[in-house]
Amino acid sequence: MVSRTALPHLETLLWKVGIRHVAGADEVGMGPLAGPVVAAAVVFPPHMALDGCADSKVLTARARERLAEEIRRRALGVGVAVVEPDEIDRVNIYQAGLRAVRRAVEALAPLVPGFVLIDGREVPGLPMPQSAYPKGDAFVCSIAAASIVAKVHRDAIMRELDARYPEYGFGRHMGYSTAAHFRAIREHGPSPVHRRSFAPVRAAARGEAVAAQMALAME
Repeated sequence: MVSRTALPHLETLLWKVGIRHVAGADEVGMGPLAGPVVAAAVVFPPHMALDGCADSKVLTARARERLAEEIRRRALGVGVAVVEPDEIDRVNIYQAGLRAVRRAVEALAPLVPGFVLIDGREVPGLPMPQSAYPKGDAFVCSIAAASIVAKVHRDAIMRELDARYPEYGFGRHMGYSTAAHFRAIREHGPSPVHRRSFAPVRAAARGEAVAAQMALAME
């Protein structure tokens, strides 16, 4: 898949009306069976564009790593937040995503953005104006940058978890649903970092046919 650079059109409009600090925010890791949700918020200097910045899902791992370093070097602020699996289980995955984004924006402190551009949905509790854009990581530069930073940060966490729990293969599938992942849950039971509130995790842990069928369909 060829990546397409996301451009700072929305940011430029806000810069032109005098809002200097415009943040883009996004979260990753909503769908996996294990590991945290990670969100990032990025504030670029006014009128800055970043060549190659695109939705993290369409970039190679090497490109994401390179861009994450450049984003951190050139941004005025980068905030990252992690919501762990036990909190996901307590509040549900939807609320966990909202919390992650809100905490990522708060983590920009002492920088306080004047406006936040968010991927997907608005986030209650932010003290500044915001707007949400479905699939915003594909066309809003600062949101794309946030998706890259969040993805690189989460992948690093999953590699650390892979070293702690090698039997699950987290370093390969990053906690997402794969046949090998379902087999590992059935064989070893859920690890401390699995999302036990997720129905496929519970089903696989019980060895139920639905999980086996899902796993076989992925072969």
